[in-house]
Amino acid sequence: MRPLSTVSALAWLGGFQALPVNAIQTISTVGSKFFHEDGIAYQLIPDDPLVDTAQCKRDFALMAELGTNAIRVYHVDPKANHDGCMEALAAAGIYLFVDLDTFDTSINQVKTHIDFSWAVLDEFQKYNNTAGVFVGNEVINTKEGSAAAPYVLAAAHDIKSYRNEKGYRNIPVGYSAADIAELRPMLQNYLACRPDSADRLDFFSLNAYEWCGPSSYETSGYKRLQSQASDYPIPIFFSETGCNAARPRTFEDQAAIFGPEMANTWSGSMIYEWIQEANDYGLIKYGPPSGASPDKMLVQDGFPRQGEPIPVDPDFHNLKAQWARLRPTGVALSDYIKSTSSIKPASCPTSTPGGWAVDSHQPLPTLQRATSDVAAAGPNPGSGSGPDSGSRPEQLSARVTSVAPSDYHSSRAVNGASAGTRGFDRLAGGSLFLCMLIGALALWL
Repeated sequence: MRPLSTVSALAWLGGFQALPVNAIQTISTVGSKFFHEDGIAYQLIPDDPLVDTAQCKRDFALMAELGTNAIRVYHVDPKANHDGCMEALAAAGIYLFVDLDTFDTSINQVKTHIDFSWAVLDEFQKYNNTAGVFVGNEVINTKEGSAAAPYVLAAAHDIKSYRNEKGYRNIPVGYSAADIAELRPMLQNYLACRPDSADRLDFFSLNAYEWCGPSSYETSGYKRLQSQASDYPIPIFFSETGCNAARPRTFEDQAAIFGPEMANTWSGSMIYEWIQEANDYGLIKYGPPSGASPDKMLVQDGFPRQGEPIPVDPDFHNLKAQWARLRPTGVALSDYIKSTSSIKPASCPTSTPGGWAVDSHQPLPTLQRATSDVAAAGPNPGSGSGPDSGSRPEQLSARVTSVAPSDYHSSRAVNGASAGTRGFDRLAGGSLFLCMLIGALALWL
């Protein structure tokens, strides 16, 4: 397994050790440093992938063989028991990044309706190998959508406030952005430019599919991404990557991400994705478990959703070979921490007509809580994001909303309780949803 190499004082658990979930070391961000993630997007739709312990053990054992040290999960059921799968992750030395999202929550930029489940944080904060949470995934998915950025940042502020008020450890709170050239680097800088760290993200990540087939650091667009992030004051990494426009996938971009060009800035990447689906991005497909009949397998949308993971050749082994040969060099925490006092917030972007539409000096919006139930909805039809999500926002949400285009306000919905704005009390163990109704600001600006 690759060590946690960005801050080398974070000791890594070598091999596939049988460790209890709270024996694995917790992860924190320090300045602009995190750990180098050899990550995989892991979602078994429409089910929570972290409740079937037997399946988790099969998957995570093969992930450990691949060289994985982190996974991203887009949707979970916060009411379910995740102990078995989180133990299996810890045993494999794998950390979790989880979206604050459930199967009843959704993101839609047209009506810009965003729901978050605070119960997800309540559930996963107890596990040492929870490395971070995402406040949103591609909330802004067109060049006209920058007006939603203050609400993303306000949500992150409130999540961090809630985390601190509950006495949870400082689990990093970040955002996963669509790769929109017209908004780079304004969006990433806006989310990290305020003087108070409570009003900044703990990390920023990008869903990028720019490196497709034979390419290079210069021609793929990665050189431009690096130049826009070279002095970024918080950790930054690829929350999705792995273009499949050219087959087979060779994952040559990993050499740039973990090489001298980018490794000192970028904290690794998450490869999209683990299971084979219609989008043909899978690293594995499922066969029947040992001794089981194929006709007993769970099949959805024409693809098995559980069973014995079988590598998809040559993609799986191409990625394994890339990760095995790449050894990014980290920095000792004792040395790095001496320089953190010199790290300054990013420069706030300036609003421009027809471009970045946010005045960075305006106060963040107040996200008021309201006593109302979140509208009932069926499961989200997608497995999270993927390379096509930004171009088809209408397919991101399974919920039918009735938000008028001119309704900009945002609210939190709490089961059976209401309160004021920031600095709020909550019912212990209660499920709390953040419902931000920004309206279609992007359509009018």
